Amino acid sequence: MKNPWIIIGIIALVLFGGAFWYASISAEQNNEGVEVISHIKGNPDATVTLVEYSDLQCPACAAFLPAVNEALELYGDSIKFEYRHFPLPIHPHAIDAAMAAEAAGQQDAFYEYHDLLFENQQVWSSAAAPRVQFLGYAEELGLDMDMFRRHLNASILRDHINSQFVEGRERGITGTPTFFLNGNRMQITTYQEFLDQIGAAVDPSLAPSDSSDATTESDIKFGL
Repeated sequence: MKNPWIIIGIIALVLFGGAFWYASISAEQNNEGVEVISHIKGNPDATVTLVEYSDLQCPACAAFLPAVNEALELYGDSIKFEYRHFPLPIHPHAIDAAMAAEAAGQQDAFYEYHDLLFENQQVWSSAAAPRVQFLGYAEELGLDMDMFRRHLNASILRDHINSQFVEGRERGITGTPTFFLNGNRMQITTYQEFLDQIGAAVDPSLAPSDSSDATTESDIKFGL
């Protein structure tokens, strides 16, 4: 009679090999057709560049969205705006939300999906597992659901999100939202300071002659 441990070892090896093969095939399918995309608004050829590092589960980022939209409305023809991911470890669904937004981005719907996530942040953030909500937002936008489901698990997209997070750490970021204007980190406490600094970069004559540190109802707490 053959040693039963040899038989068990052979079976385990076959099962492990099969699981590894299946995982490899699955990963290849999830990454099929995936491209790493820069999410740009405004004028892609503008000399003034505004970069935001943001966390889709961060309340401060959601609260600051109107200021970003106002800046684009005011200066969109004169600035290049780019969104980058910085999912904070304190937010358990931040990476999954970023993956969902990137999956939507594969169908040219990154910002539409990004806006839905911020608009419904309290709903999906409080869910134990928000995949149902993420799928619902994709359906609302009329996305190809089979493609969206595959890309939700695309390792290329996860690596891209992680690389932007590492990049942010290397630039000294600890909280969100954090903005860089022409490569320089913005120091802001109010929406108006944010808009004024962008305006001054677009046209130096717009720089305020007297800057005030007074707080306003537009004040925001960063790094949440």
